Amino acid sequence: MTTTCLVTGGAGFIGCALSRTLPDHFDRVVALDNMHPQIHDSAERPADLDERVELVVGDVTSAADWDALLADVRPTAIVHLAAETGTGQSLTEATRHASVNVVGTTEMLDALVRHEVRPDKIVLTSSRAVYGEGAWTDAEGVVTYPGQRSAAMLEAGQWDFPGLTATPFESSRVVPAPTSVYGSTKLAQEHILLAWCLAMQVTPVIYRLQNVYGPGQSLSNPYTGIVSFFAQRAKAGEVIPVYEDGDIIRDFVFIDDVASAVVQGLLHSGANRDAYDIGSGEGTSIMTLARTIAEIYGAPEPQVNGMFRNGDVRSASCDISAAEAALDWHPQVMVGEGVRRLCAWIDERV
Repeated sequence: MTTTCLVTGGAGFIGCALSRTLPDHFDRVVALDNMHPQIHDSAERPADLDERVELVVGDVTSAADWDALLADVRPTAIVHLAAETGTGQSLTEATRHASVNVVGTTEMLDALVRHEVRPDKIVLTSSRAVYGEGAWTDAEGVVTYPGQRSAAMLEAGQWDFPGLTATPFESSRVVPAPTSVYGSTKLAQEHILLAWCLAMQVTPVIYRLQNVYGPGQSLSNPYTGIVSFFAQRAKAGEVIPVYEDGDIIRDFVFIDDVASAVVQGLLHSGANRDAYDIGSGEGTSIMTLARTIAEIYGAPEPQVNGMFRNGDVRSASCDISAAEAALDWHPQVMVGEGVRRLCAWIDERV
């Protein structure tokens, strides 16, 4: 039997990274992408998309585009990457995020039904944003969910929840409670896909990705992430601005490690109701990241500016032990080395 892998959003950052491996495991690999100008500088095929991958320009929210695609492509596996990902942007463009992330998913599933296609497996890349602030503990170790930091808290410079300590995200333990429109749409994606797959006897595999970075990410998209933004500021000899008090915690996971985790799940994982948490397994403060990048370029000392972004969480890291055990996967590139690789890649292009 001919095996075919369809990758939605397949010409993007993660899709291009996957394209280097997927053709080794499938007879045919097809990338569906709308080539949105926020991500792509031009409508031309990305140079980083492996030549063995077929590119189909189409929109996941369009039933007509799905019908045209499935008239020719009958996927045995799907990697669903297509999404709008701007946490702050989702507050002012909520309809766009819901349309792509939620309706785009339901359009895909409806199209599969119309064309009587039942892939063996659908892999969804969800996000750590579904957790919101996640679970915190008090001095006695009692777990509590403080919820979203209010605008009043942030305006007063109250960055933390007094008396509480953040804990790493872990899908079997931490209840999702999104603090952004983006996070809410990604959680809806998870629920929709699980319900459909279990009813249709399709294997669902869900990932909650931490902050993905590395060579290949867009350098023009303002919502692509702070690692490339910091690097470009430092390279220009400018001061890196650091929000809040600099002690925001994030888990930065290198693109190659994300791609290898997705491939492992695509090839080897059974259905997982508890999503795989994919990160480096280490939390890094934003100030530490900024200083690392400033040191690489000999840029001035980063400066805390006290600014904030509504919907951002204070601390986001994860426990990757379940993913490591189930997928026989381990991150290979920690943030110090990964940042240097990204900066070297930027230096070749800017």
